Amino acid sequence: MANKFDTNPLDPDFPEKAAAQAEVAAETSRLPRETDQPFNRGSITEDETRRFSDAEFNTYAYGNPQAAAMYQAPVPHMNRADDHRVAKIGLPEKWLIGLPYIPFHVGLIAGIILLLVIPKEETKVRFHAAQGLAAHVGILLISMLLGGLANVTSIADIGSFAFYIVTTIMLVVFAIRAWQGKPVHIESVEDLTNWLEEKVGPIK
Repeated sequence: MANKFDTNPLDPDFPEKAAAQAEVAAETSRLPRETDQPFNRGSITEDETRRFSDAEFNTYAYGNPQAAAMYQAPVPHMNRADDHRVAKIGLPEKWLIGLPYIPFHVGLIAGIILLLVIPKEETKVRFHAAQGLAAHVGILLISMLLGGLANVTSIADIGSFAFYIVTTIMLVVFAIRAWQGKPVHIESVEDLTNWLEEKVGPIK
């Protein structure tokens, strides 16, 4: 069959040849090809789908106690802080972790005592003791600084009183959160907390 390179556009018979080639191409495209196969979707029947019996369906049904038991992940006891008693003291862990945050220097003394008594294995109690002690030390230093400035200007006196109120409320909130088992993290005294927890060990 002639292709496009076999024709010369300057040939006076070019239009007739081009029309003939177009007819041949059209006829060729209408001929069935050997590779053309009708798409067979096959037959889809319900037999191919697995059917669950009523017993199997109810096993995985929402709200079924059996299904809940099958997929229940093991979690630690959420009230461990209530029941666990700290060695050498015998008091529940829940109450000890809140003591170092009590305001009016009570937490300051409690934090020192706990760090000197609680063994290293009781990491949770020791962390809160160190953090509460660090918070009290930071509050005490800033209060002393504001108290010294109060002798110079009355604005520092007002600031010292406002700081006392705010820090007292803050310590009460921290104590309540610790007693409830919620996390308490004071980022501003983190370095001092780590130092106290590491350096101040229990007295043997």
